[in-house]
Parts: sequence; C-alpha cells; structure tokens
Amino acid sequence: MISLALPTSSSYTLTTTTAAIKIRLRTRAFLKKSTPQTQTQTQTQLQLSPLSPLVQNTLRVLEWDKLCDSVASFAATSLGQQATKADLLSLNQSYQDSLRLLSETNAAVEMHKHGGCVMDFTCIDTALVKSAVQHAHRGFPVDGLEAMALVAMFQLADSLQINLRAAIKEDSDLLLRFMPIAEMIMDMSVSRPLVKFIQKLVDEDGCVKDTASPSLKRSREQVRLLERKLCQLMESLISSEMKETSSVEVSNTDGRWCIKSGTDLKRSFDGLLLSSGSGTGTLVEPLSAVPLNDELQQARASVAKAEADVLLEITQKMQPDLDDIENLFNTTIRLDVINARATYSISFGGTYPELYSSEDSSVVSQLAETKWKLYLPKAYHPLLLQQHRQKLQKAMKDVSDATAEIRRRRQQAGIATQREEETYSSLSSLETQVAKLKKSSPVPVDIFVAQRTRVLVITGPNTGGKTIFLKTVGLAAMMAKSGMGIYVLSSEPVKMPWFDSVFADIGDEQSLSQSLSTFSGHLKQTSVGAGTNPLEGAALGMSLLECFAEAGALLTMATTHHGELKTLKYSNDAFENACMEFDEVNLKPTYRILWGIPGRSNAINIAERLELPNVVVDNARELHGTASAEINEVIEDMEKFKQQLHEHIQEARRHLKLARELHRNLVVTERRISEHATNQRYRKIQEISNAGGGARSMLHKKVRQLRASPNLASKGDHMVISSIQSTQREEDAVSTGMLSKSNVPLEKRSKVHMVKAGDMVHVSKLNKKATVLKVDPSKEEILVQVGNLKLKLTPGDVF
Repeated sequence: MISLALPTSSSYTLTTTTAAIKIRLRTRAFLKKSTPQTQTQTQTQLQLSPLSPLVQNTLRVLEWDKLCDSVASFAATSLGQQATKADLLSLNQSYQDSLRLLSETNAAVEMHKHGGCVMDFTCIDTALVKSAVQHAHRGFPVDGLEAMALVAMFQLADSLQINLRAAIKEDSDLLLRFMPIAEMIMDMSVSRPLVKFIQKLVDEDGCVKDTASPSLKRSREQVRLLERKLCQLMESLISSEMKETSSVEVSNTDGRWCIKSGTDLKRSFDGLLLSSGSGTGTLVEPLSAVPLNDELQQARASVAKAEADVLLEITQKMQPDLDDIENLFNTTIRLDVINARATYSISFGGTYPELYSSEDSSVVSQLAETKWKLYLPKAYHPLLLQQHRQKLQKAMKDVSDATAEIRRRRQQAGIATQREEETYSSLSSLETQVAKLKKSSPVPVDIFVAQRTRVLVITGPNTGGKTIFLKTVGLAAMMAKSGMGIYVLSSEPVKMPWFDSVFADIGDEQSLSQSLSTFSGHLKQTSVGAGTNPLEGAALGMSLLECFAEAGALLTMATTHHGELKTLKYSNDAFENACMEFDEVNLKPTYRILWGIPGRSNAINIAERLELPNVVVDNARELHGTASAEINEVIEDMEKFKQQLHEHIQEARRHLKLARELHRNLVVTERRISEHATNQRYRKIQEISNAGGGARSMLHKKVRQLRASPNLASKGDHMVISSIQSTQREEDAVSTGMLSKSNVPLEKRSKVHMVKAGDMVHVSKLNKKATVLKVDPSKEEILVQVGNLKLKLTPGDVF
C-alpha cells in the first residue's frame, strides 16, 4: 500500500495485500474521528518524525535510500552530497516549498541547456573551506590548503557572475529563465582583496611563500644552511665507514640526521646509540652532528612560528568578511545541491511536473475542466532505469577493455593463435550482450487517471508489474514533492496532485535486483500460497475501497487478485479497472497497462514455470474450477478486444498522420504550380514587350530616315511603314490585354502608363518635341503642348 495524503485529509492510497489494507483502515479510522485541527497536527507530527516506524517502512519499501544515493552522486562536492541526501530525507515541505525547489531545478536545467553558465564545483574542497571558516571563528591560523580552498571558492563565484552577466547581456530574457539561481549567484559576495592577499602569501600547493615575511625567509635560509652542513658531515662519515661495510646510509629520525648501519660492526666515530636490534642494524647520531641537529630543530621551530604568524594574518584578514564568507560557502553548497538535482533530471530524461494543490481554489476550478486527475505519460521507475543504465555501462566498458586487450596483444610478438581466438570469442559475446541490453530497456507505463475516478483497481498476472506500477507513482510523488525538487522521469509533461505525506506498505517483499515479483519472491521462499482467508480478504477489501470512495479520498489505487474487487466498477461509477498486460504465448509480462478492463491472475502458470511439482500444479488447476475459467475467458476476450481496439486506434492515427502529410504536400505542390504559371505568364509578357520594343525602335529609326530624306522614299516604303505601324498597334493592344489580365504592375501594361505630366516626348506627326500636360489612361490619351499648340494624341503618336 502506498498512501499519499493531501492537506484536506483526502488521500491517495495504493494497496496490495489484505494485511496492508488493515493497516490503512486503522489509520483512516483514526484520522476520520479527528477534528480538522487535530488531523493537521497528527499529519505534522508524522512529517516531523522521520524515524517513526511508519516513515521508516515507507522509505524502505520504496527503496528511497537507493534513489537518494543516485541523486547525491551527481553532486560535485562531499558536503554537497551530504546536503543532497539530507534534503531527500526531509519530508516536511509545504506546497510552496515544493514549487520553489522545482523552480530552482528548472533554472539549473535551463543553465545547462544554455551552455555558457554551467555550474562546475569539482574544483572546490568544501571540507577545507568549512575547516577554514571554523578556524577563523575561533581565531586560529588557517591552514595553507584551507586558504587556497577559499581562493578557489571565490574564483568560482566570480566566474559564475561573469558568465551570468555575459549571458544576460546577450539575451535579457535569460534572466527570467535563470531565476531564482541568477539571484543567488549575483548575491554572492566576492572579496577580491582577500583573494589577492592570500595569493601573495600562499602558493597553489598551499605552502607559505618565502616572501611572505622577512623572518620566515631568514629561518628557511638557516634551515637550508644547516641541512647542507649536516649533509656534508654525514657524507664524510659514511665515506670512511663504507670501507668496512656497504650497508651504511643516512637516516632522518624525528627531524635529526643520523647514520643507519645494517650490521653491528665497530664504528670509526663516536655517537649516541638511538636504537639497536639483532639483525636490524643500529641507528646512531654522531656526536659531531648533535650541535647541528639542535640548531636545525630550533631553525625549523622558527620556520613553523613564522608560517603560523603569516597564516594568522590571513585569519585576521578574514575576520571583517567572515559572515559574507560563510554565506558564500552556504550558497555554494546549495547551488551544488540544485545542480545535482538538475544533472540527475537531465541524465535520466526527466520532465518538469506541474503540481497542483487542493488548497489552491483557482487551480482546483481549472482542474474541474480538465480530463485527468493524474497524468503521467510514459513514466519510468527511476531505480529500474538506473539499474539498466549501470548494466549497459558496465557491458560497454567490458567491450572497450576487451578491444584494448586485443590491440595490446597484437602489438606483442609471438601471440598464441588459440589465445587470440578466445579473446575474439569473448569480445563477440560481450558485444552481443550490449546489443541485448540496448533492446531490453525498461518499459514505461502510461498512468492516466480521470477526474471522476476515485478508486482504481489494478489487477493482472503475477510478475506482471503491478507493484512496480505502484512504486512508480509513489516515487514520482515523492520526487516532485520532497526536498529533491527533481523532475519526474516521464517522456512528456506531468500533471499530478501535491501530497503532504507519503506512506507505503507493499506487503510481501519484492526485490528489484533479483527481478522477482511479490508472488514470485514469496513462492521462492515457501513454495506455497499464504495469506488470510480469501473470502474474508475480498469482503474486507471491497468494504474498504467503498469507504475510500465515499469518504472523500482524492484517489485510491489498489492492486489485488480478488476477483470480487474487479466487479466494483460495474456498480459504482467512482471505480475504474486496469490490468497489466501478459503475453500468453511466451508466458511473459509485457509490463504495459491496459485501462478499462480487469486482468487475470496467472499464479498457476507462473508456479509451473518456477518448477513446482506437476502434481501440485495439475491439482491446483482442477480445484480452480470451471466458473473461474469461464470468467477468465471473458476477461481474455475483453483483453483481446482492448488490444485490437488499441491496434486499430494506432493504425487510424498512422493513416491520419499520412493523410495530413499528403494534404500538406498537395497544398505545397498546388502553390508551386500556381507560382510557376504566374512566372511563365510574366516571362512570355516580357518577351512580347521586348520584341515590341525592338520593333518600335526599328520603326522609329526608319521613320526618321524617311523624314530626313522624303524624296528618296518610295510608295512601297510608305506602305511598309503604315503596315508596321498598324501591326505595332495590334501588338501593343495584345500586350496590354495580357498585362491587364495578369498581376503585373500597371506601369508595365502600355506606353500610356510609361509617361507622366512634365515628361518630354517626340510627336511623330509633327516631328517635334512636346511637353506632356496630362495623361488619361482610361481613354488611352495623352495631352501635349507643342509651342502654343495643345494636342490630344494616342500613345502610338509619341515616342
């Protein structure tokens, strides 16, 4: 059972066994007798007591800890991972808190999509930063590595602000898309003077620089000088000892230079025996080296004090900005947590869930007009998806390693042919496994619960996925509601209620890692069926579900094998049936859900597949009875009808899609034909216009020649000119008519449209130039003035 309670005391319940139903009945009875105020207090107490047995059982059954580990692994810092897990285990968020968390995740996802503002916290050691802040609070010197961790945090904050400003400058709309993370980043306080101060004193390895202080420089020079002297002294002593034995070496013990000999031979120098053992040799500090070692110890102490003084200066420099540093540290951890949620959501293909609360009256009124109460299309169980991805990654890595091994062996000389064949055989097997894993990805489920539905009864075969179905819904509710604020693993946008608490009790244990169903897991352990009296269990289940339907519960989801519960739909409109599809031919579940019909239990068939004795299986089939068989036949016919209907719907959708595509192509083709016809018409008109223009040019040239020499023109020439002019007018008329019928602009239709008042034209009748006074396109007339004379001419009279 998974119960997701709403603030209005209505609940979202998912049940599997009679034992679980009894637990839920007692819980509901307690809440029902309470006043609204008492009920709210009770829910709050459950939320604020994460160690309560009910909450612990819920988290254990849903395997919430595994999901927490998966999400937390995407955090880049150690403290970010801890904070992520702490948020995941926090179950007391309000509706507004959940919306805020989701808005943070959405903003981080948008930043990932943009690419220029990706948050990378791998360069920060948050444990060192936390230690530095603690030391500064107590007034202790910070460590050099702690100081450089502070610098890395400041530099990251500065880089985030620079990248964010650049992105917003490029596109101002990004500011809204990146909110509220943009506000968090811009509020980061970066102390650049402190960064410069630390970098001046400490190098990148966390060591204090020689130039940090004069006393430190003098002390380190003194240490180096004494070490050179001791080195020379030891070399001289060893060179004399090497004549006696070859097992003599210099040793540094507690910061003092000594000589270690592998044997107990007589020494040529006096010294202090520090250690001696049979077979282990001796460790001696030469007397001549004692004063130098004492000075060296004092010099090193001076170095340590000078370094501590420098690091204390850093602590003192931090004091004025300590609150800002601590706020920056907390913001960095928070951003790492948000980025982990976003990265997880992107990695597993999550979708932003649209949550609604029954306390929001405006949202509820809108939901009354929608079709679905719960809309989870193609939803995945996150742990199954993660498990499959891990197996696929491991298989692909094995292929890569095998390929690398083959390449390495090829480079070696004299490789055995048999070993090479074995390697190739292993590689082929691994590649087959990868291909098989790619094809066997987890099957998503479509979860569509109508507004009118108050109780959903889910039935179907054993190992069919009923429990996974319930856990998918329960985890989706917790993922969207809890401190995760992560996307729900669904291929399309999700719409679901917001629940103020989630309780689960599945009954018989189920192992995802072993791929066992509730029934199979139980059967593997006992080899027999177990539970309460079937008739009592069915009666109690029916009574409880009817109570949920009438008591104002928002939605109840129950899985069962009791056939009596399947009939509730036909007597109460608040009930709905669904079943998990099963492949009868291969005796395997398809993990798809069929809506509107009940399913059949295949306990006997599954028991046979799990190799229960034949005598037990045959006897069970006989005891199962004819009536149950007839009911199963009816259900089987309904399943086939539902499957055929689904196939017809899919085929109709394909045909509709094809028809729409053909219609689009037809419209495009029609438009192209129309454009082609228009272009061809315009091209022909242009050709006619160009031909007419050439003819007029030749005519005008001939006329000018004849007028220049009228005596040379014969009667035949005049007849030709007259014929050409007549033909030209006919061509102009044809061209004008075609242009008027087309969509060609008016200025291209005839000569009358090519002149305007004020233009100078040549009047062929008078062989003189004239000024255009008026153009009348409707009458195809042009009024011109030649000297003091005004004439109305046709377009053919001028050029």
